[in-house]
Amino acid sequence: MVKPIVQLSRRDEDTVASRARLTLFLSVAITIALYVIPYGHTIAYPLLLISTLVHELGHGVAAVIVGGDFERFVMWSDGSGTAFSSGSFNGLERAFIAAGGLVGPALGAVFCLVSARRPSTARYCMAAIGFLLLLAEVLVVRNLFGLVFVGVMGLVCLSVAFRGTGHIVQLVLVFLGVQLALSVYSRSDYLFMAEAQTATGTSPSDAQAIADAMGIGPYWFWGGLCGVFSLVVLVVGGWYFLRGTRRARAAGAI
Repeated sequence: MVKPIVQLSRRDEDTVASRARLTLFLSVAITIALYVIPYGHTIAYPLLLISTLVHELGHGVAAVIVGGDFERFVMWSDGSGTAFSSGSFNGLERAFIAAGGLVGPALGAVFCLVSARRPSTARYCMAAIGFLLLLAEVLVVRNLFGLVFVGVMGLVCLSVAFRGTGHIVQLVLVFLGVQLALSVYSRSDYLFMAEAQTATGTSPSDAQAIADAMGIGPYWFWGGLCGVFSLVVLVVGGWYFLRGTRRARAAGAI
């Protein structure tokens, strides 16, 4: 059965746009409060882990895009992590994989913001995130801390998607998008480091890995380039989220 296309009234369009802006405002306000109230940084600790999770998954997805295999990834309680991939990569492909982690949070933020403009798409997006996290849990997560965190995140996302009201799902998804957007710059010093310190020791940073793979330019140039790309992506995604609904249509599915 095909549901008819319904034209939203101007008043309904304004309501949807206003609710989206209010949701973004609440997400930003909650984020600011976490860094002001006592023990706020402790409460925000899972947000640090979320940015690490998206960063490492960005490496893995980038490896798959260029024809490699995402073997596994691990993350630790200090907020560090490592993704492992395999394949016959040329220099450009190795650079692309390294950049995937640096720009992954920004791309994830835009995906969340764009999907959160409507309660229905927000719910679909939240459910998809939950299922994908549980799939990653089975296929690529390979240490105890990572298994626990990714599993809990997946179940939380599914619970919100299937049990939360439309506005609550929007709020959670926008809040998640805001955290990923801020993580690009709250941890921006990593863009300009030659080395990365993880729970297993010191290794070349992603920016240094790009420079080594490309064979030209210093690490800070490539880190800065990834930062600029992330900023452009976030501006475009934020504009799309905030511009409101002008001629919205609600279409049914078969």
